[in-house]
Amino acid sequence: MSVSRRGVMKGGAVGALSIALAGSLDSIFQTSAGADVGEAYGYGPLVPDPKGVLDLPKGFSYTAFSAQGDTIESGGLVPGKHDGTATFKGPRPGVTRLVRNHEQTDSGVKPTAPARLVYDPAAYGGTTTLDVDRNGRLISQYVSLAGTATNCAGGRTPWGTWLTCEETEGFGGQTKSHGWVFEVDPSGRLTRPEPIKGMGRFAHEAVAIDPRTHVAYLTEDAANPFGLFYRFTPRVHRGGYGSYMAGGRLEAMYVPGLPDLSVVQEPGAVFRVKWLKVPDPSAAATSTRKQFDKITRSQKLEGAWWGHGKAYFVASYSRTGDGAAADHAGQVWTYDPHRQTIELELVFKPGGRFDGPDNITVSPYGGGVILAEDGDGEQYLVGTTRKGRPFAFARNAFNGSEMTGVTFSPDGRTLFANRQDPGVTFAITGPWHRLRA
Repeated sequence: MSVSRRGVMKGGAVGALSIALAGSLDSIFQTSAGADVGEAYGYGPLVPDPKGVLDLPKGFSYTAFSAQGDTIESGGLVPGKHDGTATFKGPRPGVTRLVRNHEQTDSGVKPTAPARLVYDPAAYGGTTTLDVDRNGRLISQYVSLAGTATNCAGGRTPWGTWLTCEETEGFGGQTKSHGWVFEVDPSGRLTRPEPIKGMGRFAHEAVAIDPRTHVAYLTEDAANPFGLFYRFTPRVHRGGYGSYMAGGRLEAMYVPGLPDLSVVQEPGAVFRVKWLKVPDPSAAATSTRKQFDKITRSQKLEGAWWGHGKAYFVASYSRTGDGAAADHAGQVWTYDPHRQTIELELVFKPGGRFDGPDNITVSPYGGGVILAEDGDGEQYLVGTTRKGRPFAFARNAFNGSEMTGVTFSPDGRTLFANRQDPGVTFAITGPWHRLRA
């Protein structure tokens, strides 16, 4: 099995997800490749979509909207490479507001936005903000941040904003440095195209924030050498838009005697960690991950999420052929800030029907999770029942592009997800209560 990018959770129900990650997702990844899973439980077999776009179980339906290249009423076109997404309460009852990333670097449909929202005119990434009614119909959309690059994942803050992360350290033609985190205000009133420099310049993936202390934990997807797991302790702890701009302390996780997380293959293994200050978070001369003689690394550090008093972070895969110390098809770790320890919760093994889990969210129905695949072959949204049984909830019937941005509306009625290329967003509704364990 090949597990790949960006398993980002955005949303609540923290207790349910922590239980699922700690014990039930292993069944997804250890099912034999030929096993007939997802038919007798979950929501039943997938029904082929007559339009050839998205297969869903009986009783479920989708609305597709905000496709790459669609006209935006305020001017310009919808950018492509739809990726990490978060939901917020809309301006009135029955309306959900989405903030959505676009993982474009220096090509594609260039976002059009007022100059006050543009960071680097040479970059093609950014975010769009959308309002959708309870029937999945698009009400409005606009580019809410432009001039950033490779906006992959990020994280929702405890104060109700979106941190969008650049998964790059720069590209040809740039007019400003890249590899930063930017904050987007869903209301549109406060957003400024200013990097949060205290959170470092590197190939960011995701952010998980402790709601009590506002300490942020960040993942890095990089190679030559592999990336690090970081901790950002803000100087100002009050929260609110722009509070991280006051700076803070950026550190990298170090587990003495464990230079590569991939060698740990036994769930339940616990290690005490140290945090080493990053000498130059701006990476003016040397990448942050190269500023250490001794440090703990991992290939494909991706998703991060806070729950059950811990920061969850994902290593999507590890391959000795790429220079890793050991092979695995995915790890889920937790960091306990009280004990200052990390624990391996799961090791994903090859051979399952599903592969490449990417974004992740909690289902409010039955205590399971929904994962968006970015793997080989067909691309699914994969769910789990309360007993941890995996099932295919949706299939990209259009092409082999990854599914991204999976997240429920605040009221739990609608599941939103994206197809990355060509980009489009889906609002999925149906008889969620019908889940069979």
